[in-house]
Parts: sequence; structure tokens; C-alpha cells
Amino acid sequence: MNSIENSKLLELEAHLRMRIRGQDHVLPRIISLLKRGQLGLTKLNRPRGSFLFLGPTGVGKTETTIAFTDFLFGEGKLFRFDMSEYQTQESLGVLLGAKLGERGTLAMAYDRSRCGTLLFDEIEKAHSRILDIFLQILDAARVTMANGETLDLSGFYIVFTTNIGGADLLNLQHSTFATMERHVLARAQQAMRPELFARITEKLVFNRLSYDHQLEIAQLLLNGEVDFLREKGYELHPDKTVLPFVVQRGFHPKLGARPMRDTVEKLIGDAVATDLLTNGASGGTLALSETANCLRIISPNQKLVTGVGGHIAFGLSNSNAPMSLLSPPTALGTKE
Repeated sequence: MNSIENSKLLELEAHLRMRIRGQDHVLPRIISLLKRGQLGLTKLNRPRGSFLFLGPTGVGKTETTIAFTDFLFGEGKLFRFDMSEYQTQESLGVLLGAKLGERGTLAMAYDRSRCGTLLFDEIEKAHSRILDIFLQILDAARVTMANGETLDLSGFYIVFTTNIGGADLLNLQHSTFATMERHVLARAQQAMRPELFARITEKLVFNRLSYDHQLEIAQLLLNGEVDFLREKGYELHPDKTVLPFVVQRGFHPKLGARPMRDTVEKLIGDAVATDLLTNGASGGTLALSETANCLRIISPNQKLVTGVGGHIAFGLSNSNAPMSLLSPPTALGTKE
């Protein structure tokens, strides 16, 4: 690596801490392995590094993989394989190619890049023949395709994710994280083939996301959506009513940040679509419409009627009190 790449590597920790919330305990071990991999301190006949990310859905396992891959290699170097599509023996042909001259999905990823990250989601769903292939990859960073071609995967990081023990992690709310971590790792070791579990370099348990962490994630998602729209020439300025409304709608104690992402995209997307179709405008202030119980965009020339706590009432009723950020909303389907 040259001095520029070394300097970039020194910025890896700050980048991941900015992108990933609520998982500070796993970042040092991830960063340590990534640095060794990037500096060529791993054996030549092995992948740059291998990870098993465990935990409930929506806690950042895939997001972490995306974050470090984009940072180290640039966009387009993450190749994702959903193991729910590889549950039968026939799916081995999909991965490696079913017959002579046919390219499997693994070879197609290899054709696009000789380095990056191979992400195998929900490894517990993969057929046993697929697991045999993983043993080859972890042992020698090589795999032979159906057409006889051998792929050298030593330029890749290998990431497996699993939800094994994730439900237990959500239920053990009054235990210390160390206790929950031991329990989840024990469950995974029992469920997975011992020879595969032993070959993975780092096995990391992601914690459930607290309300405060989801609040931080909501702000990041909101900022990202604003940046996305700005690139399209649509200037949006969220006011102080937007974040509490988004969090109230998107918070879910069991599904993590995934519903929050969907909520941000839907609420802002609906507001922008309505503004473009109705006013043909190119931006304005994004605010909560109390009466419509949704987000609306106020153009610079539009007259505002301010309700309780500064909420935008659009000239209609403003009897609702502002939402608080100090306590989490009641999850959908649960009792207060």
C-alpha cells in the first residue's frame, strides 16, 4: 500500500463510527482485521479476512459490511448472496455453474472484480453442499467452478450473517451484554458445522438497538435523504417537527432500523411527490402537518400558520401537542 492508502486506512475507524450506531463494541475487532487484511498481513492462500456477524434483524450487520467495503474499495465491490436462494442441492449449480461453459453467480461476481467483499446472508439457510464450498474458500481462498475454472478469492473479505440466537438476544433484556453474547455464540456453535464455525476469523454479536440509537439512525437517514434529493436538484430543509414524527412512525424495538429506513423514504417521498405534482416546486421547508398527520413541503412563498410547539398547521386545527424525543413511542401492536 502507498502512503495515501495508509492515510485512508487511518480514517477507517472514524468512518465506521460515523456510519454505524449502537455497535461500538464490535468495531475495534472489525477494524483490526480490516487493517491486517489491507496491509497484507494475512496469509496469501487465505481470504483477506472472514467475519460471522450475529444478531437480530435490522441492527447493522449488512450496513457495517456495506460501510467498510465502500470505504476500502469504492462502490460496486460488495457482492451479496442471499442464502435463502441456496437451500437445495440444485442451488449448487446456481453458485458454481450447472454445466460446462455456464457461469455461476460466484464467477459472475469474480468477473466484475478481483477484490472486495463477498457477503453471504443468513448462512443458516444454505444447503450443506454450499457449506462445503465455504470450507474451501476459507481454507485456501480458492473454489473450482463447474467448467473447471479455479477462482482466486484471496483479494476478498468473506462475511457471513445469521439470525441464530437473535430472538434470544431480544428476550434477554435484563441480562448483561456479555451474558447475551456468550449465549448467542453458544447457540451458533451448536447450530453450525463445527469445522465451518472454527475457520471464521471473527465472530461478532451485534446488540439490539436502543431507542436513542434509533433516534441517531433516523437523523442519519433523514440527512441522507436530503442529500439524495439535493443531487436531483430538489432542495429540502426539514424543520424541528420532522425528526420526532419520523421516529414515532418508524421506531420498532424488535425489527431494528429497517422500518426506520422505510419510514423515512416513504414519508419524505410522499411529501416531495405531492409538492411536485401539485405545485411543480423545487423544494422548501419540510414540516409536519398536524391535521393531515403527514409531512408537507412549504414553499418559500407560502404563508405559514404555526401551531403548538411550532408545528405547521396549514391554517387548520393545531390542537395536537408536539411529540417528545425524551421517551420512545409505543411500538405498533404493543400496549402502553
